[in-house]
Amino acid sequence: MLVQTTRFGPVEVDASRLLQFPAGLLGFSRVRHFALLQPDDRGVFFWLQSIETADVAFVVTDPGLWTSDFAITLRHEQSAEIGLTEGMAPQLLVIVNRRDHGITANMQGPLVINSVTRIGLQVVLADRRWTTRHELVSVTPAARAATA
Repeated sequence: MLVQTTRFGPVEVDASRLLQFPAGLLGFSRVRHFALLQPDDRGVFFWLQSIETADVAFVVTDPGLWTSDFAITLRHEQSAEIGLTEGMAPQLLVIVNRRDHGITANMQGPLVINSVTRIGLQVVLADRRWTTRHELVSVTPAARAATA
């Protein structure tokens, strides 16, 4: 499938990389179909690119790469909504943001994806140790000055 993007131009995407979020994402309820773009084989960041709106894309990563104790508990109806059955582990992604001091992730609102059906939803966690600006990478003032 050819996906139009504002960042990369037209990109050919394999059907196995297409995801559907029937309820959309927080703040983007009308955008429901995405492609998961992988810039390279070694990277830990991906682009969740809307296939409906070329200028809607999010940088995402697997939270398990950044912390070993990140876990979610889905309600039965949430699991049913994306077709997860008992014993199936969902794929988890979090939306990443660049901040002045480094890179943060929205660990409070992870994306939960059934990797078989490729249907997902965004949940809001009640666990307050996870925030919408969980620091992944901090850049020191000296490092910022060196790259300027």
